[in-house]
Amino acid sequence: MRFRPRNERKTETGEFFRERVRQVRIVFAGIRAVSGIQPSWDFMNRLGFFAVLAIAGLCLASCGSSSTEPAKPTSSSAARPAAPTAPPVPDDVQKAAEKALGSETEVLLYGDLAKNGSQQALAINRMKTNPQGGAPGTVITRAVIVQNDGGTWKEVLLCDEHLENPKGYLGNIPLAPVNGWRLQYEQNQEKGLQLYFTPVADPKGARALPIEVRWNAKVKRYQSLDRNFENFLGELPSLETPESQIRL
Repeated sequence: MRFRPRNERKTETGEFFRERVRQVRIVFAGIRAVSGIQPSWDFMNRLGFFAVLAIAGLCLASCGSSSTEPAKPTSSSAARPAAPTAPPVPDDVQKAAEKALGSETEVLLYGDLAKNGSQQALAINRMKTNPQGGAPGTVITRAVIVQNDGGTWKEVLLCDEHLENPKGYLGNIPLAPVNGWRLQYEQNQEKGLQLYFTPVADPKGARALPIEVRWNAKVKRYQSLDRNFENFLGELPSLETPESQIRL
């Protein structure tokens, strides 16, 4: 935007003012000619005085509306409230997770995850390179859930090339090793932690379908569910010779 010099603006304002005064005088002359009334000089002076005030007000208003000072931009970051910081992970939880997965371990959740009254923690190893496309979720190489059992942290679910619990391999998982998973999870107030594991790439001889895993309160351990996400599936002692899966 180009701003005009201040002296140029003053000149235009003066010309505007003088033109309006000239128009007022013409109006007064027309009144005298038509009506034949000769107003007194006192009346003319008073009326001219108020007319000049009105014209001056219009000039000031027009000048004020064209202020040359640019508006100061507002900072959206200053108005936006700061995001709350996550509380630090307790030392015993972090050490238990690192014992299971190593030093490059990230604790995602901890607390009564399974709604079974015991403290648990969900930890992962992130994949160093994030594959493009595919389903949403956190891309991982390994994951673990550890549970505090009388002061001792124990693994209750392990995800590496397969999905396992202390009883064996979870049902409905690929027979071929999986080198990377997409992990999604949500905390349900009634069912507890719900996990969804999807292979990053199609396993050999199978399709990359999501596998739901959650705590089975009846048998007191994490198990996978069928393709309809309705019934728990029993564990497999071996993947080389798959056995029939028993619904519990």
